[in-house]
Amino acid sequence: MSQLEVKVARIRQLTPVIREFTFEALDGRRLPGFSAGSHVVVEMPGAGRTLRNAYSLLSDPADTRHYRIAVRLQDASRGGSRYLHHELAVGDWLRLSMPHNLFPLSSLARHHVLVAGGIGITPFLAYIAELKARGESFELHYAYRGGLTDAYLGELRERLGDALHSYNSLAGERLDVTALFTGKPLGTHLYACGPQNLLDALHAQGQASGWPAERIHSEAFAAPEPGLPFVVELAQSGRRIEVPAELSLLEALEQAGVEVPSLCRGGVCGQCETRYLAGEVEHRDHFLSPDERAALLMPCVSRGGCDRPLLLDL
Repeated sequence: MSQLEVKVARIRQLTPVIREFTFEALDGRRLPGFSAGSHVVVEMPGAGRTLRNAYSLLSDPADTRHYRIAVRLQDASRGGSRYLHHELAVGDWLRLSMPHNLFPLSSLARHHVLVAGGIGITPFLAYIAELKARGESFELHYAYRGGLTDAYLGELRERLGDALHSYNSLAGERLDVTALFTGKPLGTHLYACGPQNLLDALHAQGQASGWPAERIHSEAFAAPEPGLPFVVELAQSGRRIEVPAELSLLEALEQAGVEVPSLCRGGVCGQCETRYLAGEVEHRDHFLSPDERAALLMPCVSRGGCDRPLLLDL
């Protein structure tokens, strides 16, 4: 994967748990172009290992003098958000992947409904810049916890006016999922980014409301959850690699020098799809079908069992 070397040009504390980071190219040149919905994978040094997390680009796609991301400090951080919040400083440099887009705007939509939950607002800031530049019709629904996950609320109120619908859960305001699918213009597409329970509710309601699946788009970047340690064996070389509880299978492979293509690192894009030949698998992805899981796994999120090694076709 091609990499970009960037420096931290600015850090803003947006809420007690959300920080915004502005990156510029080390050589002072413009950064590669990207489209709304794109993300980059940020490499961060950890305790004896390199952490790689994906973050949405929230800056205007028309301005490539810099990239911006916003990161929520997670209570159960595996090290990535903790490093960005507590260790990274202005002037430091990092490596980023090239931008990739797994969550693009539909070119067929006549109206766009954007639904954000908390830090899920980030891809929609780039969406809004692009939609405004195109002069397209859209509305934003933003659910948050007031004073904690309401980053950009003031800015959005000024920019969007009546196109913004906000819901502060701490004030008892609730997003009506059913209403999002009612009375929309022909050709409307809905896009959602946020916690998995919100995405699941939206897909279920869309189906119940008779919306075609191709008109509902969602994205969730979730760090792989820890689990029990296990052992993986590589069939082509006979190598055995121990996967500790705090590492994903993908991270353990990378740490051992085994490169596996990856993009989202959260079990949704299918890029790291790997065939396995034997062993028990705990599938945690949102990509593979039940039939495919009989032979394939996503090492970014899936884990093996403890009783015997997981044999990969690598």
